[in-house]
Amino acid sequence: MSIVVHVSHEAIQKMGGIGAVLEGLLTTRSYNEAVERTLLVGPLFSGADLGALETISYHASEGINITPHATSLSDIEKTYHVELIYGQRQFESKDHNIPTLVDVLLVNVSNSNEDLTNKFKWQLYEHFGIESNRYDSEWEFEEYVRLAEPAFEALKVLTSEHTETPMYLISHEFMGMPLVLKAQIERENDTGASNMHTVFYAHEVASIRPIVEGHPGHDVRFYNALEQAKSQGKFIHDVFGDPFWYFKHALIEKAHLCDTIFAVGDLVVDELRFLAPQFESYPINLVYNGIPAFEMSLDEKLNSKSRLQKYARTLLDYRPDYIFTHVTRLVKSKGLWRDLQVLHHLDSLLASNGKTAVLFILSTEIATGRPHENIHEMEREYGWPVYHKIGYPDLVGAEIELNNGVSAFNMQSKAVKVVFVNQFGWSQASCGSRMPIEMEFMDIRKGSDAEFGQSIYEPFGIAQVEPLSFGAICVVSNVCGCCGFIQRAIDNTDSPNVVIADYTFVNGDPKSLEDVLHIGLTERTNIEVENSRDIAAKLLGRLPRKNRDIEEMIQQGYDIASRMSWEVVVKDYFLPGLKNAL
Repeated sequence: MSIVVHVSHEAIQKMGGIGAVLEGLLTTRSYNEAVERTLLVGPLFSGADLGALETISYHASEGINITPHATSLSDIEKTYHVELIYGQRQFESKDHNIPTLVDVLLVNVSNSNEDLTNKFKWQLYEHFGIESNRYDSEWEFEEYVRLAEPAFEALKVLTSEHTETPMYLISHEFMGMPLVLKAQIERENDTGASNMHTVFYAHEVASIRPIVEGHPGHDVRFYNALEQAKSQGKFIHDVFGDPFWYFKHALIEKAHLCDTIFAVGDLVVDELRFLAPQFESYPINLVYNGIPAFEMSLDEKLNSKSRLQKYARTLLDYRPDYIFTHVTRLVKSKGLWRDLQVLHHLDSLLASNGKTAVLFILSTEIATGRPHENIHEMEREYGWPVYHKIGYPDLVGAEIELNNGVSAFNMQSKAVKVVFVNQFGWSQASCGSRMPIEMEFMDIRKGSDAEFGQSIYEPFGIAQVEPLSFGAICVVSNVCGCCGFIQRAIDNTDSPNVVIADYTFVNGDPKSLEDVLHIGLTERTNIEVENSRDIAAKLLGRLPRKNRDIEEMIQQGYDIASRMSWEVVVKDYFLPGLKNAL
């Protein structure tokens, strides 16, 4: 048995991808059979909802100290000028309805001891060459550096009865690296960290994302450059300049000092090895993300699809034969313009076959959702979500550019229309009176014939393949980390449930690294237009024609998803990876 400590900004509640990973890992039977105790460590954010905790055992400012460690925790608070909250959080498995209770340690570092922080920053420089002064204005860097020492001392207190039990400190992304490096220092000094083993969990490679997103050549340029650089023994600084301007790079570049590294996708492994020579021969463990696997009947599928068709008819005055969906965050990396490029080719193909379709894009920059009264008002005034207006409560930020593309597409398309729903949620309460009252969020997953997810940077991509067990065709780009897991799950055969778009393929191999680095908007667009034609043809060929086809898609999708479940991930990847840290 062992103790596992997860360091993340999502210690108290699920907010994004890492939260989904924690939920997936911690609710499996295999994890709970192998791990004696789990602690989630993170900063206490302003306005954090402490109601998300099942119980609170220590919160001095509220007079709560029902733990035998209260005195020791109070001493840490006084020494480091921090506030500690220690409690328990419950996770529940969607598959087994088994509650899992884990410990949570939150640290408020807003007024921490500056002298001790500066001493620790000097240690980071002395031991690891990290120049903290370069990142003084970056609160995320500062926050996790300040958290490291009080969190380390609190962990020693809270696990003092288990000093011989192996403890794994897992840094989810850059956030836990200062704490991990603190443990490395103490282990070197033989000061109470001999049972601590350190893990860097790469949910992405933060140094790479801005390179891909920030240049118009996007993934076409970067991944071809990566291949060229590998063959020439070059690293990130040789090709793209000094990456140490970015505080996240300064921390993750030290991940090779950990006892082991987890990477959520095959390309993440390649990207890590691109960071520095020390990663070249480092034994990086593939630990894919899991996806849900739900059994579903044909009737359930058809009922959900019928609700989506009914909604489309209300909005567009026709009942589409096919329902396409894209449920995603509204960020550049998701490559939403590629959906429209595929649909441009698919439109004429469907029209010639006498078929129609609709694509529902569910994405927004207002993560908390727009007030219901605003939604109803926009519905009445100008026909939202088919029509939009710039400015809150409607289009804001990146929503404007996406809607411009959607409007331009809808003006010229014949068989396919796109509905951009820039709202959080999928129900009549969230999305207005024109949505069927019986509609619920899972309908957009269950009723979909195809889910799009052709990202330009996607270390894994859980959302893209969530509808797999519901019989949807998942259209993903080859840079998505889930592709590697899919290929393993289907033994590198071809599956009708998955269409993999390769936008990084360049006709006629570029002659040099210099050629690749000159790939820009024009070259990328030409490649996307050409490749999206092939994707449209593949998708048309795989769309189900009869109920029997749908049933087969459901069964095949469930079989694949079952081989990609969190239980499989923990048993075959996560736990063996932890052993490598020993």
